[in-house]
Amino acid sequence: MKTTEKILNLLKVHGPLTAKFLSKELALTTMGVRQHLQLLEDNGDVATEDRAQGRGRPTRYWYLTEGSASHFDDRHEELTLQLIDSVIQVFGDGGLDKLITAREKSSFAQYDRVLALTTNLEEKLQALCELRSNEGYMASCDFSDKDYWLYENHCPICAAATKCQNFCRSELEMFQKLFEQIASVSREEHIIEGARRCAYKFSPFSSAKTSEDVTEVANAK
Repeated sequence: MKTTEKILNLLKVHGPLTAKFLSKELALTTMGVRQHLQLLEDNGDVATEDRAQGRGRPTRYWYLTEGSASHFDDRHEELTLQLIDSVIQVFGDGGLDKLITAREKSSFAQYDRVLALTTNLEEKLQALCELRSNEGYMASCDFSDKDYWLYENHCPICAAATKCQNFCRSELEMFQKLFEQIASVSREEHIIEGARRCAYKFSPFSSAKTSEDVTEVANAK
């Protein structure tokens, strides 16, 4: 992978970053990273903003522009939109809803088979994260303040979801169904509403097992 591609991926996953941070991640000099960033800026893929951080000069951050979207998988955006229009034209809105429901059932069955092999909330979320990453969502998961998070830093079906938001409704409902016994699921950030990423919060029920619970049981034995 080229250095510029690595930079684009880091900015996609982490949001705005400094040249110093990028240099550490890529094991390059700050000057070397700046040269690659300048090339990306010249191509319209990145832009900068200066943030005041206490005394001294502001710190410069680099972030992705809308023009950078062409570097990431779009799952044949134009064809997708044409197919959606064709389905609506031939079968009506009801036909499109049936198509989305069928997609949801197929995805749910696949995810459910994989998650059934896990034993606690963390393992299930990590398995879901891997599945979504394999589908092009650049997913990651995290834990903070007793809640668990799934971050999707890219949306390979963004064009379809923008055209018909039932695709997004379908995915949220699928996550809720997958975790209905152990956690409530809500979407806190949404790409098609202007956010940098989609962020899903998983709030465990009091009866849900976490990795800490499993460790405590093992230690008690």
